[in-house]
Amino acid sequence: MSDTALLVIDAQESFRQRQNWFEVDSSGYLARQQALIDGARANGIRIVRVLHVEPEGIFSLASGFVRPLAELSYEPDFTVIKTRHSALAGTDLPIWLTENGIRRLIVSGIRTEQCCETTTRHASDLGWTVDYVTEATHTMPITDATGRTWSPDDLKARTAAVLDGRFARVTTIEGALAGPAKAAA
Repeated sequence: MSDTALLVIDAQESFRQRQNWFEVDSSGYLARQQALIDGARANGIRIVRVLHVEPEGIFSLASGFVRPLAELSYEPDFTVIKTRHSALAGTDLPIWLTENGIRRLIVSGIRTEQCCETTTRHASDLGWTVDYVTEATHTMPITDATGRTWSPDDLKARTAAVLDGRFARVTTIEGALAGPAKAAA
């Protein structure tokens, strides 16, 4: 069995309830996320479903929206319910990864610059090798305190720039599925 796990972070119906969900290329993300999931399964990579829960609102269990996006089809090897930005904070995920000999993580899901980036940084700090697959992440526009609106493409580019070579290898679906980068001889 592989020493790699794919994290599918917060790809859940809660986000579809937000007013700005329509502002992004949802169908493009869903196709790329499914391609990564299918490729992981075909390559013997274990898949972890991560769902975010909050006490109230569209992320509460009572809302009925804390479930995988309907378009994504997969059975996870492990499911994590998180209440913080990092999938590793306050969950059993680090224990499961360690017990299953996982040394490399592939990060995907929603939101590019929030839970996916935070999990990536946390995992790197804890010693996991991380591949960050920007094309299989999804986000919505953000307006900052200066009034600038950051598009999903802006946010993805910024996240890739700050993660690559520091906390992760930013790569494509194909690159992540091919395995870890080989060291130069």
